[in-house]
Amino acid sequence: MPLRLNPRKLLLSKWTAVQPRNKEKHFIVTRLLLPEDPAQPITEVELEAVYSRRSQVIAWQTLTDATLWRQGWQ
Repeated sequence: MPLRLNPRKLLLSKWTAVQPRNKEKHFIVTRLLLPEDPAQPITEVELEAVYSRRSQVIAWQTLTDATLWRQGWQ
């Protein structure tokens, strides 16, 4: 069963990378990237690595892929 997420409730949620790189395993959603047209859905979020503070922008749907991400810190 695929993970169901509401993109508007992702802010400050915690995620664990299934295959960590550069000691970056734990992440927090620090920002929702809102579309210019408020009627359009959110498509991207900003993730920040807890270890390095490096940020990256990803499509929020990527977080539903269990081969890449686990919800929470594990």
